[in-house]
Amino acid sequence: MSTRVAVPSGEVAPEAATRTTALLCVAAFMTMLDLFIVNVAFESIGQTYSGSSLAGLSWVLTAYIVVYAACLIPAGSLSDRYGRKRGFLVGLGVFTVASVGCAVAPTLGLLIAARVAQAVGAAVLTPASLGLILSVLPAERRSGAVKIWATSSSFAGALGPVIGGMLAQSSWRWAFLLNLPIGLVALAVAVRLIPAAAPSARTRVPDPVGAIAIAVSIGALSLALVKADDWGWGSARTLLTVALALAALGLLTYRVRTHPAPVMSPRLFRTPNFAISNITILIFTSAFGAVFLSVSLWLETTADYGPLRAGLSMLPGPLVVPLFAFLTQRWAASVPPRFIVSVGFAIFGLGSLLLATQGGAHYATDILPGWIIIGVGIGIAMPTVMGTATAELAPADTATGSAVVNTARQAGYAVGIAGLVAILGGQSVIHGDENFRDGWIFVTALVLVSAVTALGIRQQSSRQTETR
Repeated sequence: MSTRVAVPSGEVAPEAATRTTALLCVAAFMTMLDLFIVNVAFESIGQTYSGSSLAGLSWVLTAYIVVYAACLIPAGSLSDRYGRKRGFLVGLGVFTVASVGCAVAPTLGLLIAARVAQAVGAAVLTPASLGLILSVLPAERRSGAVKIWATSSSFAGALGPVIGGMLAQSSWRWAFLLNLPIGLVALAVAVRLIPAAAPSARTRVPDPVGAIAIAVSIGALSLALVKADDWGWGSARTLLTVALALAALGLLTYRVRTHPAPVMSPRLFRTPNFAISNITILIFTSAFGAVFLSVSLWLETTADYGPLRAGLSMLPGPLVVPLFAFLTQRWAASVPPRFIVSVGFAIFGLGSLLLATQGGAHYATDILPGWIIIGVGIGIAMPTVMGTATAELAPADTATGSAVVNTARQAGYAVGIAGLVAILGGQSVIHGDENFRDGWIFVTALVLVSAVTALGIRQQSSRQTETR
């Protein structure tokens, strides 16, 4: 006679935990996959929309990232209040439909508009997926599941360029249509697999002004960096755009402190490690976003690789990320998190510095060694810094808190890509290696700063670990 093990309301049974984790990771993987696919499809998209500059094309990436970042926190808060399963299903549905819009866009402007809609869907499903991991899985499975969830983006980084390169050989539009069957299957499985837990609370809709302030601050800073080469770094337009970004950041801070339903709760930043981990993540992902796009552009311009060959050439770096993430986690329990993260980012910096010192156009000797070292560093550091940022959150704040973490990630991507575009220039064709070296020095400086800020991460107490 079999015995059923009772599980708390809202949790899945232990035997369903693996399937639930896999489903939620697949959905999160989808939102990151298009980011990496677009990197390697840049040249093909530019050929479709003739006359587009690098600065103009960069908004296919940046618009997605900025809107994603702006919507993550209010979407996470709404998921906490009104149901994470509902948020996950709505977000996945919007993302899937918008992907079809991207695939059929007749102009660059409409492609960017569809990317904005895609970003809204991604912003809803991402914090809901991590919040579901933290709320429906048994306590003993949560820490490992969060690290798997965080590492899934590295698989998107490995597969995205290859898939994008393969599809771009025919048409880059297939890269977006790929989301349609995946999204439909994931929706059908999620309806049956994920339990419908009661919402944490039913309160007011999070402050819309705060959400707009996030979008304006990130978007204005990105715009200033992208257009500074055309406008002039000291021009009135550049300075006014930077001032707008700072004013929006100040407004966000004020609204968070004074609004009755702020876009993010001030108590999140009273949680040990939350603030410093998010600062570290923001700086690190700035470096990550810049180095990924720069290597892709180097392969397609300096090395003159086609999309498929460029995608395959990018595979080794992301491929070592999950390997070293797994190896690191086997001994990470006895090492303070700040040392793991700092060492990982320092190794990343060594790899990007090696790229900056390359003096030729040979992939095997000038790019591959540094690219693999960068992957090693990311694998060591990323799961730990992501896990540390969310480990001490109260259950009621899991989706909102994870949204803040992912907002830091996306803001970092936007700033890093915009900074790289500013260094490379706004021209549609990039000439020479000097700009790439400057870009990789920029990446090295960013990631070494993140290695320093990571030293501020404190060791999680055993009592806190037990309560999670």
